[in-house]
Amino acid sequence: MEILKAYKTELDPNNVQRTALLKHAGASRFAYNWGLAQRKKEYEKTGKSSNAIEQHRQLNAIKKTDFPWLYEVSKAAPQEALRDLDKAYQNFFRRVKSGEKNVGFPKFKSRRNGIGSFRLTGAIHVTETHIRLPRIGWLKLKEHGYIPTASIHILSVTASESAGRWFISIQCKEEIEVTEATGEPIGVDLGIKELAVCSDGRRFENPKPLKKSQAKLKRLQRELSRRKKGGKNREKTRKKVAKAHQRIANIRRDVLHKATSNVMAKTKPDNERPSVVVLEDLNVSGMLANHCLAQAIGDVGFAEFRMQLEYKAGWHGSKFMLADRFFPSSRLCRYCGCINSELKLSDREWTCDCGAVHDRDLNAAINLKNLAVRRVPPEQAARRTLAESDVRLAVVSQAASLKQEPSIESLGRF
Repeated sequence: MEILKAYKTELDPNNVQRTALLKHAGASRFAYNWGLAQRKKEYEKTGKSSNAIEQHRQLNAIKKTDFPWLYEVSKAAPQEALRDLDKAYQNFFRRVKSGEKNVGFPKFKSRRNGIGSFRLTGAIHVTETHIRLPRIGWLKLKEHGYIPTASIHILSVTASESAGRWFISIQCKEEIEVTEATGEPIGVDLGIKELAVCSDGRRFENPKPLKKSQAKLKRLQRELSRRKKGGKNREKTRKKVAKAHQRIANIRRDVLHKATSNVMAKTKPDNERPSVVVLEDLNVSGMLANHCLAQAIGDVGFAEFRMQLEYKAGWHGSKFMLADRFFPSSRLCRYCGCINSELKLSDREWTCDCGAVHDRDLNAAINLKNLAVRRVPPEQAARRTLAESDVRLAVVSQAASLKQEPSIESLGRF
């Protein structure tokens, strides 16, 4: 199976190489802004705008006379920036046609918002310790042996700056051998108190990196606000703030990767890897409207967890399924099928009328798992593959067979 995969690692450039990286990032930002300005002018005059290929030809025609400094960087940097602008326009019109509200039009990139990144294509070579980029040359890698040097086809390389450190992300095509997982299906319930709870009892702690760093961030932001604009001390404090935010992002990313890899059991044999992974289709944007929980929900990274679990399931031979958004996984008794309509978010345990005592999160995870194995003989459950429509059909059939039938209004509150 051929997949698209990216390897990201940190660079260790010298001062000359840092200057070259900054030039390429600046050229990419300039090309994007120039292309956006040209498109706006063309639309005002003709009612139409050109695409990335036409704009690259226009830029090449005036580069020698108007922008000779662009010859100091690789031609791929401005070319890929114009392609990014093309994609930004396509995304904008796609979202408008789909009826989304508050759709943002492509904006100009500002140096104040960060140095940014640039993408290169062409002659790119990788060794265990170095990478060679067009017009920049050989760059030392801080992590040796991480990027594979054989059996991959490199498509592009993106260099980005964050808190004074330069990173490289290599997008490549890679051939992997995928064997079908035949283990028990697994349900995963996401939360705030704990990052995730699995139906087999595994629990993953939520490190809450933003919450734990609030005091430090508050102190640094207060210090930054008192610095004189344009001064060297203000720049030093700004770098401290950037490093603090980068550390928060790194902790969150590390925990999410470890948790999703653990759920998929990627190092275990086929009969121990889950055949189906069921996750709730959470309305994260709606949850963020609750100002009491918005910061805690944003600190978890639900969307990133779902994205990682989805592509890792494909890599390791498992099926990824989403339960219906209105399925009452936490309120549903897994033994008798009754729904506890009085359950509050603060109730971590509850007792059903049938006498069963439920841990809220574990019960939800088991109910999600049961969606994948319902109406399937036990001997076939490990080999069962479900389409998403089957999951939704199971939700409807279960809701119809409940002893305590909920009303449409009560289901809307789940």
